[in-house]
Order: sequence, then structure tokens, then C-alpha cells
Amino acid sequence: MAEGFSLVLFSGMLMCGLLLHMISQHGANVKKPSEKPNFIVILADDIGWGDLDSNQPEEKANLTPYLNLMAEQGLRLTDFHSPASTCSPSRAAILTGRYGLRNGVTHNFAVGSVAGLPLSEVILPQLLRKAGYYTAMIGKWHLGHNGLYSPIKRGFDYYLGIPYSNDMGCTDIPGYNLPQCPPCDSSGPQVIRLKRSGHGGCYSKVGLPLIENSSIVEQPLDLWTLADQYKSAATRIIQNARERGQPYLLYVALAHMHVPLSPRLPPDFSATGVRPDEVYAASLREMDDLVGAVKSASDDADKNNTLVWFTGDNGPWEQKCQFAGSVGPFKGKWQTSRGGGSAKRTTWEGGHRVPTVAYWPGRIPANTTSSALLSGMDIFPTLLSLAGVTPPSDRRYDGIDATNILLNGEQNGHEFLFHPNSGAAGKFGDLQTVRTGKHKAFYITGAAEACGGATGRQQLHDPPLIFDLQRDEAEETPLEVETPEYQAVAERIARRREELLWDIASDESVSTADYSTDESAAPCCDPSLPVCRCHMLG
Repeated sequence: MAEGFSLVLFSGMLMCGLLLHMISQHGANVKKPSEKPNFIVILADDIGWGDLDSNQPEEKANLTPYLNLMAEQGLRLTDFHSPASTCSPSRAAILTGRYGLRNGVTHNFAVGSVAGLPLSEVILPQLLRKAGYYTAMIGKWHLGHNGLYSPIKRGFDYYLGIPYSNDMGCTDIPGYNLPQCPPCDSSGPQVIRLKRSGHGGCYSKVGLPLIENSSIVEQPLDLWTLADQYKSAATRIIQNARERGQPYLLYVALAHMHVPLSPRLPPDFSATGVRPDEVYAASLREMDDLVGAVKSASDDADKNNTLVWFTGDNGPWEQKCQFAGSVGPFKGKWQTSRGGGSAKRTTWEGGHRVPTVAYWPGRIPANTTSSALLSGMDIFPTLLSLAGVTPPSDRRYDGIDATNILLNGEQNGHEFLFHPNSGAAGKFGDLQTVRTGKHKAFYITGAAEACGGATGRQQLHDPPLIFDLQRDEAEETPLEVETPEYQAVAERIARRREELLWDIASDESVSTADYSTDESAAPCCDPSLPVCRCHMLG
């Protein structure tokens, strides 16, 4: 009897042990609800499609080894476009998933802007923070720096960076620019004057501020140590998030490759034999090193649960000549043969086709390439989808969920993608350039400054110019209007453009940005000191 009882007891204990083992194994293989993916979005400034070595392997430049490795271990997106060809509109569209005609941001905000991205817009960090994410931003904001418009009031738990472009304030040791800007004027107490000086677009009276959360911690900041500060902050944020066990969004909006460039070179390159064209190369290597440090920190912390998405806000600033990047084969030859630029501020491919890499070990297949037609606006719906967050249903969106393109090799992107006027020809924000498949139509061209100062005249096109990018990536020779191919494409594009414009006109969620300025709105640490000077960093 006792032996029988012992046998039954032993059998029961064995079954319980097996059952517990099966449950524990099942739990190990099933992703817990709390294990939401981490997101790192790295946004380069004024970067050319051809600046990424992997996009032009025949050049053998070896300037972006860490990004090359990221591409080898992830996905290179070759037909990815910034939502606009200048700073503020591009960033607003990335964070809202909406064209500027919807979110209200159609051109850049100023040093003295009193407002910014309309408060009626709901942006990515706000939604992820509500879903339990820690949200941090490092770098250039350029969507309003006063009061409720600052990053720390728009959904970010932490912010360290410059409130706008790194050329919108003076520094004590200026970086490389064309024309070269003078150092800050320290001759007397600061009287804020926001007009640019006679040095061709230089600010000399207000120091460039570095802001942490809501406080100016350095003014003017030190451009030459900024990359190291950003690198340290990013690494710290990633490590702290791991220790907390909390999913995070880290948005790193780099100062690279916007002028003034400030790589680790002696400031007076003429005295040391450094050639001007080496400055851009050195800056590109510095940017790549920063990206590599962020990727390394992410790999060490939570490699298989973190999506890293690198892209750009627009193409290179062509008028900066040797301090501007490479558009690769996308030269906009129709325009350049008539004078004027075809990169930043334009809707030629060089203005908005940007180098883009997505990396997520175990989720994104390694060493893959996609030619799907995508936009920076797609970051918003894609990250929300991966986080299991539904965007507000009271507004219309223009970005698409690219999850299946990233994870499953799908090639279907946008059927139509519109490129807004971005400061060259036409009215800010108007959608007068349209892409569908291999075809691209221009209703307006011209008016952008090239290296050397030439500016092509603004031209309206009715009927539009239409290029076949598959045969003519340099956009040199438009299709003949009389051909059946032209007629079919023109009809489709005109119909879709009319539908979109009507959709926007009838959209009750359209916002309007306040672009008014006031000198008192300029960030100033201490108005009693020259250039608002202060230094609170440890």
C-alpha cells in the first residue's frame, strides 16, 4: 500500500515537473506584452544620396564604414525620400505622417519664431509615451523653441540639442562655411538683432544655444565638441533605458552634414595644408562614427529588440560647393543645363532622395535592398504599427505602414508620392511635383541657387514635364508630350493630384502654423552679456 502510494506520488510530481517545464519553455518562446520594440531614428541633415558608400560602391570612398556595416546587416532603401526638401517641413512630416499642407508646416521657422509645429498636431513621441515608452531626443528640433512648442512639451521626456539649424547663431570658433562666418561679436552687452549680417547669411549677434530639456546650458555652444556630447548622451539614454527595462524611442537629429562643418581638424586648414574638399569627407567620417557608436550601444543593450532607422531630412545644400554632399547619379540635368541648383530646396531627385538604412537583427533580413517607393512620412505609421499603437482616427494621414517592406521583403510602396515646393520655385508647400512608379512629373521648376551663385528662372509647366527615372535617373530628357506613354501618365497623375488636393481642402484636421516672429523670442541665456553668453555644463 505504501509502495503504491509512493509510486502515485512520484508519478504526480514527475507530471507536475514536466508541466512546469513546458510552461516555462512556452513562456520563453512567446514575446511578453511588455517587450515592445525599441526605436532609434537617426536623421542626418543636408545629406546626399551619394554620401553613403553603399549607394556608390564603385567610388570606393570608405567614408561611411559603420553605415556600410549596418547596410550589410540590414536593409538599404534605395528609393526613399524626405517629405520635403528643407528642414522644418521635412521634420514636421516625419513626426506627424502628414504633408505640410495638412500639418501646417510648409517652410522653416526662424530664430525669433514665437510658435512652431501647431499644437493641434499629434506627433510620434506623444503617442509612444502614452503607450509606455521612454522618449528622448538629441539634436536639431527646428519646430518651435518657445513654451509649449519646445520638444520637452511635445512628448519627449528628455531633450539635448540645438533648437534650429547650426548656422542660425554665432560661435566663438566658427566651423567651415561658404562664405566663412565671423566669430561671435563680444564687444559689448547684447542687443538682440535677428537680421543676418553682411557676411552672406551669417548670424553674429546671438550665440548658438545648446538646450537641455527647457534650459540653455551653453551659449554659444562649442561646435567642435558637439558630436562627442551627442554621442555620450545617446549612449547614456540607451544604457539607462536598458536598466529600467522600459521600451524607448530615441530620435537623434544630427547637425551633420549641415554647414558650418566642424570635424576634428585644425580650424585654419589653409595653414596646415588641409584641402577644402577634405573637410566634408572628415565630417562624413565623424557623422558615421557617431552613428556607429549609437548602433554599438544599442547592440550591447538590446540588439534583437531594437530597430535603428537612418535617413536624411533633405538633399545636400548645393550652393555651399565643396562643403556640400553628393547627389550621386541624381543630378537634375534638365535644370542644371539651364542654370540653377537641383538639390536642397528643389523637387529634383537630388533634393529629396536620401540615403536610408534600416537595421533590426533577427527581424530585418541582412544584406537586403529594397527599391520600394517610400517617404520619411512612413516612419510615423510604421513605428506605431510595430509598437501596437493606433494613431488618432480624427485626422487623415499621408504616410504608409512599411512594416512588410522592412520585415518581409515586400516591394509595394506608395502608388503616388508628392514632393512639396520647399523654398525654390512656387508657393511653399504646394504639391507641384508627383511621382508614380518610374515616372515623375513637374508642374514647376527653377529658382534654386547652384554652386557659383547661378539661379535658374522659375518656370511653370502646363502640360507638366514628365521623366522616366528608370531610363533617365539624371532627369535630363523629359518624355515627348505626343507619345502614348506621356498621355497615359499625365492623365493618371493629374487625376490623383486633383483627388489629393480636394482631400486636403476638405480635411477638417488641417492645421495652420503661426510664422510670426519677435526679437524677444530668440533663445537668450543672459541678455546682459555679449551674445547672451553663458556656460552651465559641468
